[in-house]
Amino acid sequence: MIRILLAEDEEAMRTYLTRALENAGFSVVAVDRGTAAVPLLEREQFDLLLSDIVMPEMDGIELAQRCAEISPATKVMFITGFAAVTLKANREAPQARVLSKPFHLKDLVLEVQRVFEDTAFAGSHQP
Repeated sequence: MIRILLAEDEEAMRTYLTRALENAGFSVVAVDRGTAAVPLLEREQFDLLLSDIVMPEMDGIELAQRCAEISPATKVMFITGFAAVTLKANREAPQARVLSKPFHLKDLVLEVQRVFEDTAFAGSHQP
């Protein structure tokens, strides 16, 4: 089962996203800030870090950079409601996907599935 670490400071959004991802068959551990995610990345294995970009204490971009140091195999996807922040994320973490709010839950689930399909596809089809 794919394990997702969700970092989202807004409680309603965190609950909503957790429920949607669990209903789609993913295992989700949710935290309310980047600083709470770092110790989990150090102790446990996650397939995906799904992080809001704008959060108190440690933003999602800094969290993604720490994730790359601690757990380089963990994929990263950002969620944000700020277009300018999306541009910064693309520049500072170009390997990460960015999903802009508002989005439909099915779009989130499809994007998460696509992250892992792309990996499987890239690894299994060599010219």
